[in-house]
Amino acid sequence: MLYYAIKLIVSAALIVAISEIAKRSSGFAALVASLPLTSLLAFVWMHLESSPPERIGELSFQIFWLVLPSLVLFLLLPFLLKHGLGFWASFFLSIAATAGCYIALLPLLRRMGVAL
Repeated sequence: MLYYAIKLIVSAALIVAISEIAKRSSGFAALVASLPLTSLLAFVWMHLESSPPERIGELSFQIFWLVLPSLVLFLLLPFLLKHGLGFWASFFLSIAATAGCYIALLPLLRRMGVAL
């Protein structure tokens, strides 16, 4: 139980740190947020839980492919905000477009032989 509490605290602390850094420097917060911290933490937790290296490598490979559609959100959100759409509308449209990209990409990846 203590192990899960530590995992939760460390993971939450990173999210809080990024939001606090953003109050002072959006550029530095973007740098920290762009680091694959969630993935790195997942790899560490898996290793500490004695997951086989092949499993960690498989996760890393799958994350690579699934990062691609997530980039739509980071391009579309500032575009919509810059063109005067409100935050919530921009936010939800960006999420919807990203979800659409995920839905479109998954069958393509299956055809390419990438197991997800």
